Amino acid sequence: MNFPIEVNNKTIVARRGETILEALERNGIKVPTLCHMQGLYPTGSCRMCVVEVEGKPNLITACSYPVEEWMKIKTHSPRVVNARKTNVELLLSNHPDDCLYCERNGNCELQRFAEELNVRERRFIGKKNKYKTDPSGSSIVRDPAKCILCGRCVRTCDEIIGPATLGYISRGNKTIIGPVFNKELNLSSCITCGQCIMACPTGALHEKRHSSNLQNALHNKDIHVVIQYSPTIAVSLAEEFGLKPGKEINGLLNAALRKAGFDKVFDATFGADLYIMELAAELEQRLAAGASRPLFSSDCPAWIKYMEQWHPELIPNVSTCKSPQQMLGTIISHYYTKTYHINVDNLYTVSAMPCTAKKFEAKREQMTQKGISDVDAVLTTRELAQFIRLNGIDIHQNDPELADFPFHIRSSAGKLFSVAGGVTEALIRTLHYRITGKDMHQMRINELRNGKEYREVKVKIGDYRLGFAAVSTVKHANKLIEEILNGRDDLHFIEVMACPGGCVNGGGQPIGKETGATRARIKSVYDLDEKDPIRVAHKNPAIMELYKEFLGEPMGELSMKLLHTSFKKREVPL
Repeated sequence: MNFPIEVNNKTIVARRGETILEALERNGIKVPTLCHMQGLYPTGSCRMCVVEVEGKPNLITACSYPVEEWMKIKTHSPRVVNARKTNVELLLSNHPDDCLYCERNGNCELQRFAEELNVRERRFIGKKNKYKTDPSGSSIVRDPAKCILCGRCVRTCDEIIGPATLGYISRGNKTIIGPVFNKELNLSSCITCGQCIMACPTGALHEKRHSSNLQNALHNKDIHVVIQYSPTIAVSLAEEFGLKPGKEINGLLNAALRKAGFDKVFDATFGADLYIMELAAELEQRLAAGASRPLFSSDCPAWIKYMEQWHPELIPNVSTCKSPQQMLGTIISHYYTKTYHINVDNLYTVSAMPCTAKKFEAKREQMTQKGISDVDAVLTTRELAQFIRLNGIDIHQNDPELADFPFHIRSSAGKLFSVAGGVTEALIRTLHYRITGKDMHQMRINELRNGKEYREVKVKIGDYRLGFAAVSTVKHANKLIEEILNGRDDLHFIEVMACPGGCVNGGGQPIGKETGATRARIKSVYDLDEKDPIRVAHKNPAIMELYKEFLGEPMGELSMKLLHTSFKKREVPL
């Protein structure tokens, strides 16, 4: 039911059951918030969204108060603005005065509110936070001194992703947010997905940077530096340079990275195609052997860490395939160096990914050869954009260029890895060909593109009727795992992505972008798939050449040695 309410002396239409904030935002009226998270139950704890309602003696939190027919609301009256300004001043009273050195300088919500509310003097003086920074995590750095206790990281980790690593510690003005007992991140249940970074309004959480080591390597003439970039990077990096969200900039990125000094620039979508070739062969073997439980995907390192910690009984059901990042890193180390006579000791391999968990994955013991990682440094989308700017490259002035041989050709199936359900869709295409010897008549699988956190489809392939599922967030995956442990047996493959919506919404992506940007990235990937000349991994000529010249065949002796790995139970100390 719709009814009118008065806002700032103008009449707008509200809907029964929605909050004041929802009604205002739907009508294009912006009210600042710090603790509010769309889709989650409102808490009203930050008090930034207060509004003045006629007849109410106190200011009302717009995020938690429902609209009523009689309401007359003032969203920016002097009383309201002064209350918001006071809130920001109180937050700044004990906040570190190091904006110029902060990771989030220029992209900090607290800084932005201080500017918008014209905070130009310190009226309140509090005791400065002097908590120690926690750099123990392989991917994420925690700086409690910059935390404003909005709770968004806590709610993200618990209510959206699922591990519930973070929580409130102590009480009153001694309250902080951190892992249980305020121990280090590397001792916690953190799966390094980075969604807490995306939720944090300040610099209290940020990724562990690898860009400084890269800069040194690029200026060492004795080191051969190569970079591989995720298929997701090409549809998300544009936003960092003021281009339209979702714009695909493969060619411009290739040119920019060459100008930055990389010896070779490879498209990691090639690694995604390679992953599909191995995964399809592995699943086909399991089907022939009559495996009772479904095969789980292994390309999301955050999901793998969660599984090792909480469901080690499922390790035999997880694909042994390395992720596309690690597959291509291994191929670069073993095939590229030999083919082009490059001393592997002088090789420095960089990966640009939309994911903080990839930093953790690159350092896993199973991903090293004689103690040396196949991937030396991992940059997030944010780091890559900063690196390009640091090197004085104007991406707008570049002419598009192709990726470097021999990892320069990719299929659109590999591009689908960017979105939830994409791995499954790409897998079905190649599995269908392996079993029947024919390509699917209809490549697009609508059931895997419905935008939901859980997607399921049944497909007839040859004599098999197979069940596939794709699930976002380990919270939703855990529900499905319980069903399987309780006897559900109609699924043969399950794709798990730790981040909502998949890698397009990864923890290393641009911060502060609206949901419309994520939708634009997804649309760009699907549009590219519809018009690409190569839509299946098994028709990528560069992949076929690699198997012919070097690997032999999927799941063959050399493929198993280089492209597959193992997982083991991981103890969580706390």
